[in-house]
Amino acid sequence: MKKEELITEKEKTELYLRNIVANLPECPGCYQYLDETGTIIYVGKAKNLKRRVYSEIIKEHQNKQTAILVRKIRDMKYIVVKTEEDALLLENNLIKKWNPRYNILLKDGKTYPSICITNEYLPRIFQTRKIDRRMGTYFGPYSHIPTLYNILELIKKLYPLRSCRESISAESIANGKHKECLEYHIKNCKAPCRGWESRDKYMEYINEAKEILKGNTAWLQRKLMDEMGKLAEEMRFEEAEVIKKKYLLLENYRSKSEVVSNTLKSVDVFNIEDNKQTAYINYLHVTNGCINQAFTFELTKRLDETPEELLIIGIGEIRNRYGSDFKEIIVPFPVELQLEGVTQTIPVKGDKKKLLELSRLNVLQYKKDKQNQMDKLNPEQKSVRLMKELQDALQLDRLPMQIECFVNSNISVTAAVFGCIVFIIF
Repeated sequence: MKKEELITEKEKTELYLRNIVANLPECPGCYQYLDETGTIIYVGKAKNLKRRVYSEIIKEHQNKQTAILVRKIRDMKYIVVKTEEDALLLENNLIKKWNPRYNILLKDGKTYPSICITNEYLPRIFQTRKIDRRMGTYFGPYSHIPTLYNILELIKKLYPLRSCRESISAESIANGKHKECLEYHIKNCKAPCRGWESRDKYMEYINEAKEILKGNTAWLQRKLMDEMGKLAEEMRFEEAEVIKKKYLLLENYRSKSEVVSNTLKSVDVFNIEDNKQTAYINYLHVTNGCINQAFTFELTKRLDETPEELLIIGIGEIRNRYGSDFKEIIVPFPVELQLEGVTQTIPVKGDKKKLLELSRLNVLQYKKDKQNQMDKLNPEQKSVRLMKELQDALQLDRLPMQIECFVNSNISVTAAVFGCIVFIIF
């Protein structure tokens, strides 16, 4: 009797889910699978809800993890959106909110520093790991710390900006509440707190620093070149020499940071490497031929997802996380991701191909470093991993913990000699 009741209950669930699938709209949206306790166990997106859910729930699955997920589904909910891009963003938000058991886990494992330009009357520029949008405008984060230091050092050499933490306002300056500090005496600051430099001139420095942080160094160099030419025409050679030094500083920085032609204005580059349990996605944010941001993210697989599915999730999450609105993305293979106004490029040569290969080198290096770190922490795991690779390569039914190698040699079919070497993994 209990068996009959169990079968009946299973049939009821199947019929219930089939009715939901039959009534699903054929439009973009997000869907959520719930278990018997009402807990959301999976969130997905689709450009056609009906076809996608039908392929997951109704069809039989060879993958064990997917089959387990389907067996646990007792109910489902869905949200209709206008575009596939909206579905992607909604999926990311829902995954963050509910943290479903069977969804991919995206992580970078670090909190990278950013550069902040404060909203103060006389803004400051400094590095920080804490993000508070009310405080100011943030650039980054920067995964390569030397790059961050180089940019800050360049800005410091170019512009006499204040580094003090005093609260400065127009009223406090007018009332003479501030006193010049050591930075003024060593000529790193022109004491705008004392009114010895106008706020308009100070804000000009800040705006130019913002352009550097955005990667627009070519525009700033052209501006400096024009200023230098005008000063030379007016016979103001000492002032022109100061501008020339700034120009050379920018040129030196640009030559070191530019990896491709500056004709390549704004582009996001993605590449992926994966294994059975984990995938790694590298992201390069390129402006005017310079890499402004570079990260490698780790994706923990839950349902044996394909590289294309993983890359789609990674692109959506990364662009959303870092607020990228670039209209071109470079990828190693086509992905079914429709972002409004965004074109996909799969390069075969030129600068874009160079960037794609650079992204691949970064993701391979990250993967290697990650594995080396794990091997150092657990040497026994390294042996098991190598044996597992050998098992897969030789298609063995168990780990080759003992390997026997035989060799024979002879002289003109006589004096045969045999040898045996035994490798035992402890």
